[in-house]
Amino acid sequence: MTLKLLFDPTSGKIYGAQGVGKKGVDKRIDILATAIKANLTVFDLPELEFTYAPPFGSAKDPVNMLGYAALNLIEGLSDNIQWYQLEDEIATGKKFLDVRTSSEYQSGRLKVDTIHIPLNELRERLDELDKNQAYIVSCHSGLRSYIAERILKQAGFTVQNLDGAYSLYKMANPEGVEYGN
Repeated sequence: MTLKLLFDPTSGKIYGAQGVGKKGVDKRIDILATAIKANLTVFDLPELEFTYAPPFGSAKDPVNMLGYAALNLIEGLSDNIQWYQLEDEIATGKKFLDVRTSSEYQSGRLKVDTIHIPLNELRERLDELDKNQAYIVSCHSGLRSYIAERILKQAGFTVQNLDGAYSLYKMANPEGVEYGN
């Protein structure tokens, strides 16, 4: 499931949402439509309570996570770029860092010059990266790249996060992905 939220970065007012995926997308769009009608903001989304049963879902609903992501942008904890900006950003000299596992990386990767350091090795391999270099980080869906972004920023690096990560890029620009070894 991929969700897109349009909101005012100052007030947090939600303008709209889009969702793509298989199971549960309609439920999340219904929730977001109700939030818009009720004049909720992105600041309210992380606090919404939903039914939860461990065998059937996670403790935090994708709508909660969408709210957290919006807050990270508003508070400056994350600096994202969109899939369609990637090539232009790399052309400015930024380096692309993929933090997926080795097996994920081998099964498919973006057709850009890439540094591959799995997230679980990142802290130990920071010395392989140049603090004078700007980076764009990505994983499969965005969680690990957000964690990598935070690790790198705390270590003094300049870094942006590819919004939607590999999975969104692959859907939006399939010719920009190469598969296999």
